[in-house]
Amino acid sequence: MNITFYGAAQGVTGSCHMVEIGNTKFLVDCGLFQGSLTDQMLNYEDFPFDINEIDFVILTHAHIDHSGRIPKLYKAGYRNPIYCTSATRELCKIMLPDSGHIQEKEIEWVNRKRMRAGKAPNDPIYTQQDGIDCLEIFKGLEYDNKIKINDNVSFVLKDAGHMLGSAIIEVYLTEDDTEKKVVFTGDLGNTNLPIINDPTTVESADVLVMESTYGDRLHSSIKDQSSKFIQIILDTIERGGNVIIPSFAVGRTQDILYEINKYLSDDKIREKLEHIPVYVDSPLAVNATKIFESQHAYYDDEALQYLLKGDNPLVFDNLHFVETAEESQALNTDETPKIIISASGMCEVGRIKHHLKHNLYRSECTILFVGYQAEGTLGKKILSGEPLVKIFGEEIAVKAEIKSLDAFSGHADRDGLLNWIAAIKKKPEQIYLVHGEKEAQHVLKEYIEQGFRIKCAIPAYQEEYDMNGTLIADGKNSYKATRFNILELMSSLKEEVDNMTNVVKRNLKSDVAPEYLQNIVDKLKEVQYAINAVNEEE
Repeated sequence: MNITFYGAAQGVTGSCHMVEIGNTKFLVDCGLFQGSLTDQMLNYEDFPFDINEIDFVILTHAHIDHSGRIPKLYKAGYRNPIYCTSATRELCKIMLPDSGHIQEKEIEWVNRKRMRAGKAPNDPIYTQQDGIDCLEIFKGLEYDNKIKINDNVSFVLKDAGHMLGSAIIEVYLTEDDTEKKVVFTGDLGNTNLPIINDPTTVESADVLVMESTYGDRLHSSIKDQSSKFIQIILDTIERGGNVIIPSFAVGRTQDILYEINKYLSDDKIREKLEHIPVYVDSPLAVNATKIFESQHAYYDDEALQYLLKGDNPLVFDNLHFVETAEESQALNTDETPKIIISASGMCEVGRIKHHLKHNLYRSECTILFVGYQAEGTLGKKILSGEPLVKIFGEEIAVKAEIKSLDAFSGHADRDGLLNWIAAIKKKPEQIYLVHGEKEAQHVLKEYIEQGFRIKCAIPAYQEEYDMNGTLIADGKNSYKATRFNILELMSSLKEEVDNMTNVVKRNLKSDVAPEYLQNIVDKLKEVQYAINAVNEEE
């Protein structure tokens, strides 16, 4: 019984873990890498395993960093089942074709540059049609039903409370009269989120593969931040600005709509709020909201109470769904103060980049983040306080107010993760931390080892372990792993050089000591010399 980590290993995207037992091999998730250039390049690489040996895939939920390479898997010839909840299957029907459409559009832009440089065109990772075709192998299941694959493997899906249809996976592995229960949390939800239930707990686990996105921090209370959310909106509108909310099309967008609708029922606030136009500018979010409206079986008690009163919690009079590109463009020429909710949540692709371009430089506007921003993304750069960012090749000054509300996150915080472990009656003997930045993982690891006395490992990309926590193969000397490390360092170096360039352009004054400037020149020449030496060897 072995497990190999092929994604979300010391990072938050590209979730993909392979379990081997006897002659059976299966994947938990097959997600798209997002963020840094290095991560994105992994999407174009061949899979680091033989897809013909994969017997099935269990998908925790529909978010693209967990599901986004399934069309690539299908394109490469995989035809075995993809198991997930019925709600996840419904969401993937819109999300995976949309992802394929994005791949096609992005490669068009790349190929125009390649053509001008006299280079051959590249293919997209996969197409919109691939995203449609792969849906034929999805098998929708319900929570709490045990599925037997063979004598070695069975599993149960439980509500992870992260988004509509998200699942914790309890996997039962049997080999040579030995049974191990391996639990994959997927993305474990925050408590008290709108619409969906809180995450369920599990009775027992021998091995736990756990997300760690917010393993080093605590969220504010949803009650406190809910009132801050409305106040940010009212303050921005009063000064004549727009509220731009980069939001994941599936999950956070619906949470935001729910929250606005809740305050429209408040007599003290309704009069101020009901005349503010709210635009959902993402065709994917529009379609996802329709699916949310139809999946009442996944609602929590509060959301169901709205429905019983005849109030659809995701629809209100001043809400507008934007479908066409022309309608989206018109929002940026309309001077009426408004709320624009647009994808992508990390500001990497989609219409949100246009809205940022037209609003970031305006001091009366607010950019409000309500979800996680991975390292290397445009969203992370804005949130980190960079005064200048590049959007479509143009430098944009960041003058708008930048706000972040972490209570709307779909991920449990440090205490949420620790409390979830505490609720397990028969504690795991081994925990693997995935889906988190290194710093967050090391903080959480220390809390787990000190608080529960449980062995805890932080797997790296392509590392293979047995179920007892023994490292079998580290993959560090493989061609792909070494190349990955080089690309990661180069990507980081490029970002640092860009930052230094901005500092030199913006802040260095004439009274700076010449020795300081010369030191910068000398260091840059050292790097230039080293790179030139490598190029000459090549």
